[in-house]
Amino acid sequence: MTKGELIDVIAQREGFNQRKAEIVVNTIFDAMRDALRDGDRVEIRGFGSFEVRNYEAYRGRNPKTGEEVYVAAKKAPFFKTGKELRERVNGEDDED
Repeated sequence: MTKGELIDVIAQREGFNQRKAEIVVNTIFDAMRDALRDGDRVEIRGFGSFEVRNYEAYRGRNPKTGEEVYVAAKKAPFFKTGKELRERVNGEDDED
């Protein structure tokens, strides 16, 4: 599902026009991005949680040339699925 498809689903289910649904989706994503940027964890019960993980710098190798390269330290978002989402994806729920 793309962001545009998500906007379409929200517009249809909630009776919003496309612009209002787009504002809702963008507001949610912006709030999540801002929280992660500030070092906070984002948890959506039954769906999963997002957090930022720190990765140390290291020396790696260019797989094409074999040349040693320096890889800088970085931060990256990490998503962990919630139990309810895992069960639904695996068809373990009795709902639907």
